[in-house]
Amino acid sequence: MIAQEPTLKNRPEFINVRIKRQNGPGQEPYWELHKIKYEPEMNVISVLQRIAAQATTVDGKRVTPVTWDCGCLEEVCGACTMVVNGRVRQSCSALVDRLLSDTPDEIVLEPMSKFPVIRDLMVDRERLFRGLQRVKGWVPVDSYYDMGPGERQLRDTQEQNYPLSQCMSCGCCLEACPQFLKIEVPRKEGETDEQYEARKYAEYDKGFVGANAISQVMLFNNHPTGKALAKERLDALTGPGGIAACGNAQNCVAVCPKEIPLTTSIARAGRATTVHAIKKWFER
Repeated sequence: MIAQEPTLKNRPEFINVRIKRQNGPGQEPYWELHKIKYEPEMNVISVLQRIAAQATTVDGKRVTPVTWDCGCLEEVCGACTMVVNGRVRQSCSALVDRLLSDTPDEIVLEPMSKFPVIRDLMVDRERLFRGLQRVKGWVPVDSYYDMGPGERQLRDTQEQNYPLSQCMSCGCCLEACPQFLKIEVPRKEGETDEQYEARKYAEYDKGFVGANAISQVMLFNNHPTGKALAKERLDALTGPGGIAACGNAQNCVAVCPKEIPLTTSIARAGRATTVHAIKKWFER
């Protein structure tokens, strides 16, 4: 049965919002309950803005404003990802009326569990971008001179690539993936920035790279200029934390806000890495 959005008669006067907070990296999380006045056509970001403005819990305790991350407010930047009512999603497009039609008692907000928490609902997604570095998720450019028109692409190729190009590195697919496990590297006393970064990246590089990076490999390996690094990208996917670590749970494609065919990319990557490995074996 499809849940109905609140009508003028059954709209609540107030909204209860339960938030999982954390004062800093590595600290113990705790829950806070807030109550704000209901307004029509709100999203989760506007709820957080009202909570930040009043900075008072439901029992009247004054608290510091809740911290969260956001940018475009149009489901383009990917920064406002969080867990809303137990499901990872973009908070800018999570509409309160629809949330209340599913769970009328309260809205529950939590930070993503697969990334280190910076504060409250804001997490450190550096590992996600490190994964893109591992697979060289970009088009190589030799210079900024005008080198004329590039190689023409078939329409079928364009239509295959376009959905993959919509990835906004939001992290939804990684949060839902059972193979993508949280890696949090605390800093050691007396450690320099360079030493810490090297140790942190070494740990990141052992973990599963994730569906988003695998999909970007397929995008750039199918690009007229990007395919110059195709072998290096496939080498990365055949290494530790690569395509073999995927358990094919298909949670990633179920939560992707852009409906990117991630499992199709994973299947294509599996075939490509197999062919690549066989070719390398015969070239030895």
